[in-house]
Amino acid sequence: MKKLHRVAAMLAPLALALPSLSWACSSCGCTLNSDWASQGFKAEEGLSLDLRFDTFIQNDMRTGTGRVNTSGITFPTDQEIQQRTTNRNTTLAADYGFNADWGMAVLLPYYDRPHSTIAPGDTDISTSHSSSIGDLRVLGRYQGFSPERDWGVQFGLKLPTGRTDVNFSNGPQAGQPLDRGLQPGTGSTDLLLGIYRFGSINENFDYFAQALLQVPLTSKDAFKPGVGANLTAGVRYLTDGPVVPHLQLNVRTERRETGANADAGNSGATLVYLSPVVTWSITEKLKAYGVVQLPLYQRVTGYQLEPKYSVSVGLHHAF
Repeated sequence: MKKLHRVAAMLAPLALALPSLSWACSSCGCTLNSDWASQGFKAEEGLSLDLRFDTFIQNDMRTGTGRVNTSGITFPTDQEIQQRTTNRNTTLAADYGFNADWGMAVLLPYYDRPHSTIAPGDTDISTSHSSSIGDLRVLGRYQGFSPERDWGVQFGLKLPTGRTDVNFSNGPQAGQPLDRGLQPGTGSTDLLLGIYRFGSINENFDYFAQALLQVPLTSKDAFKPGVGANLTAGVRYLTDGPVVPHLQLNVRTERRETGANADAGNSGATLVYLSPVVTWSITEKLKAYGVVQLPLYQRVTGYQLEPKYSVSVGLHHAF
C-alpha cells in the first residue's frame, strides 16, 4: 500500500494536469485547449518539464444544445457563418516544487491556427492563419493544510503575452482584424483561483477532483472575456506495469464576452467532455501520455463552432 501511495504521489502532477476545457468559446472558433501542467501539483521537491501537442478541428456548428445544418444557408446573411478552425497547439510547462507544501508552475502555449469564415453580408470565404505564442500562465500552490497533503489551493495570473492584432489574410475581409475570440491572446490579465483534492479509493484505484476559476481583471481595446470555471474529476487504475489508464470528466462553463468588440451574442457556453487517458513510464523520470477528449454535452449561446473530438500527446520529465 505504501508503494502504491508513492506511485500515486509521483504521478499526481500529471493526473491533475490532464485536459480541462479552455477559456473562451465564441462563434469565432476560439481554442478548446487541454490545460495540463498549469493545473498540476507536486508532492515532491524539484523541477519537472512538460511538452504537449494538442490538435482538434472546429467544424461542428452548434446553437443551444443542437447542431446547425449550414448546407441549407443561402448567402449573404446578416449572421457570420464560421466554416472551419484547425488548431495545432504546442505547450511548454515548467513546474517547480520548493518543498512538500509550496510549488509553482509556468505554462506558455504556441498556437498554429488556420481559420475560415463567411462574414455578414459576404458570399465568399475569408481566411486567416495565426502562428504565435499565447498568454502566459503562472500558478502557485499550497498543500500543507493536512499531514497527508492530499488537498491544496492554487492561485496565480494569466498574463497578456499573446497577440491581439492578427488580421484576415485573404477573401473579402482581407486586412480586417480577426475576431477577438480567435486572437492568440485575450489582451486581459486574469486572476486564477483553484482548489484540488486527491486520494486512494483502494489498493488499485485513486481519484482526484479540481475546480479552477478564471476572472478577467482588465480589458483591452473594448474587449473582455467572460468569467470561466473548470471542473475536473478523474480516476486512475494503478498497476505494477509501466502503463496507467485514467478516465476523466471535464466540465467548462463560461459567461459571455463584454465590450464593443466582443461577440456577446455568440459567446458563453457550458461544455462537458469525457477523456480517456493513458500514461506510459518510459523510464523512472520520463513519461509519455495520450488523451482523446470526447463531448458528452454542449450548450452554447448563439452560433459557435465546436470540435467533435480532440487529441493530445506529450512528454513529462522530472529532474
